[in-house]
Amino acid sequence: MVNLLLQGLALGVLTGGLYALLASGLSLYFGVMRVVMVAHPAFLFLAAYLTYTVHTTLGVDPFLALPVTVPLFFALGVAVQRLLIARLAADNLPMMSVLLTFGIALTIEGLLGTFYTGSYKSVSMEYATRSLTIGGVHLPYDKIIAFWVAAITLAVLFAVLIKSKFGQSLRATIQHREAARLVGIQTERVAGYGFGVGLATAAVGGTVLALITPFFPASHWVWIGKLMAIIVVGGLGSVVGAALAAVLLGVVEGIVLVTVDATWATMMFYVFLFLTLLARPQGFFGGRLAHRF
Repeated sequence: MVNLLLQGLALGVLTGGLYALLASGLSLYFGVMRVVMVAHPAFLFLAAYLTYTVHTTLGVDPFLALPVTVPLFFALGVAVQRLLIARLAADNLPMMSVLLTFGIALTIEGLLGTFYTGSYKSVSMEYATRSLTIGGVHLPYDKIIAFWVAAITLAVLFAVLIKSKFGQSLRATIQHREAARLVGIQTERVAGYGFGVGLATAAVGGTVLALITPFFPASHWVWIGKLMAIIVVGGLGSVVGAALAAVLLGVVEGIVLVTVDATWATMMFYVFLFLTLLARPQGFFGGRLAHRF
């Protein structure tokens, strides 16, 4: 039993790191513009398909393609914000953003289904099929790789948010948009770049997903519930809160997975979401933490 709990804990921490990366973009969208970006998982799998295409046609390692896919998705995020999101009425932004981004998700799914059909795809790398055993705990290399890629990406993201002038402007916009505008911050430009950063994290996350799980055009619907649960539990708009909630839920999922079954492991996300909405709607890691970043 102890070994099972340790196995679940280890897998949960590794998976939670990936969840933190996948949810960070959603937190940025909501923090900067109060936009509920339902299409974020669809962009994750758009990146996964792009990774698959580059790997199968050119034989390029998925991670070697990141210097191309990350800037590409950053530019795509800026374009989506300026051409679509910025047109929404400010007084009805959250509701309209759900409808708009839902439409974007359906469009991406339709395009992927047209070009790739509905069959499952995957990217198989020999180095990701091995596992490491420590004290009877088995750690798959693909989960280890996913965790470290997520950790490095989040470290870079936090460094940008904390140290750079853009990050300071972004955090000021998150804390109080009107006050930021009054002190000379170009909030519309910051919002566009914030969306770009959010989709840049999707490029990295999609690359990792392509490596660790099979996918098909409608795979994004499986993830939207999990990611929304993470950012609600973490506190809407808080990247740090989302990261903490992701690790917490990843650990709970991992332990339930090895001690009960996969169905109940997935249900834990919705149980935590329900309890959060009942007991603390601002999120268990919200409040003062959410106002920082």
